[in-house]
Amino acid sequence: MKINKEGYRIITISGLICLVLWSLIYYFESLHSGTGLLLTSAIILIAFWFFIVAFFREPRRIKIHDPELVFSPCDGRVVVTEVVEEDEYMKREMLQISIFMSVTNIHMNWLPVAGEVEYYKYHPGRFLIAWHPKSSTENERTTTVVKMDNGNQVLFRQVAGLIARRIVSYIKVGDKVNQNDVFGFIKFGSRIDVLVPKDSELLVEIGDPVVGSQTPLVRLRK
Repeated sequence: MKINKEGYRIITISGLICLVLWSLIYYFESLHSGTGLLLTSAIILIAFWFFIVAFFREPRRIKIHDPELVFSPCDGRVVVTEVVEEDEYMKREMLQISIFMSVTNIHMNWLPVAGEVEYYKYHPGRFLIAWHPKSSTENERTTTVVKMDNGNQVLFRQVAGLIARRIVSYIKVGDKVNQNDVFGFIKFGSRIDVLVPKDSELLVEIGDPVVGSQTPLVRLRK
């Protein structure tokens, strides 16, 4: 299993903490000539550490390139499909698709379209539950806009949640980006909003599971 580079530090630190905790339990148990807690604590700590390792797994995905399609930027489940007034950069009505990622999902983020990054901004903010309607505008988040070769603009936001406290984005304004390349990572539960032209053909419904870089969300009008 390949591990994403964002997990190296956390995996190492959590492993050391688990080792220290088990050593302390072993020490106190030995003073009382007990052994019952040693096996139980070892199982719990190892399971916890393997959960951390699995969270940062990096899957192999086939790269799909289709300029008519906007792909899901993450694994998760669709929680919003609605037309909204985008007032940060586009200043017009757009179709928003929001995807919630649970702690069991892979948290790598893929570019939904190809083109040039014409806008990027990091917003400090709150840590509301990620499916809360206000999380898109009040939570810590990044906003990125990619202008495609056909002139369409697609906006997407990485949104921190109640547990997620670390958003990572590798792109900057002026970058030429390829569809379904990795562009970032969100550590622990969170969501991503994708905003596309409102006349796009919606291909998913609320409740649908989606796979990052593999599931098309909408088909853009020509």
